[in-house]
Amino acid sequence: MGEWSNGLFGCFNDCGLCIITYFAPCYTAGKIAEKTGDSCCTYGCLSILGPIGIYTRAKTRGKLRESKGIEGGFCNDCIMHWICAICSLIQEAQEVDALDRAGQQQSMARQ
Repeated sequence: MGEWSNGLFGCFNDCGLCIITYFAPCYTAGKIAEKTGDSCCTYGCLSILGPIGIYTRAKTRGKLRESKGIEGGFCNDCIMHWICAICSLIQEAQEVDALDRAGQQQSMARQ
């Protein structure tokens, strides 16, 4: 099974991402949703609507977990976004960035 490339409290590994997510979490949530195949605008807007936001962010986190083979469940994803939403978003964004970098390295290695 896979693991997260950064811990839940690894927020300050990327200070720029941390600042953006703190002031505009809907932007980060939308970008993560876009990378997992969902609509950036729809998920970004829905992410700020209380319980609906928790649900949509948890669904996106679940897709990301599945793509990386990380253990967990929907209930745990909801709890993460209810209790520690900003840290969860940053962890997911860092994971998406790590997947993008790994994909670029593989495509460069093929050339």
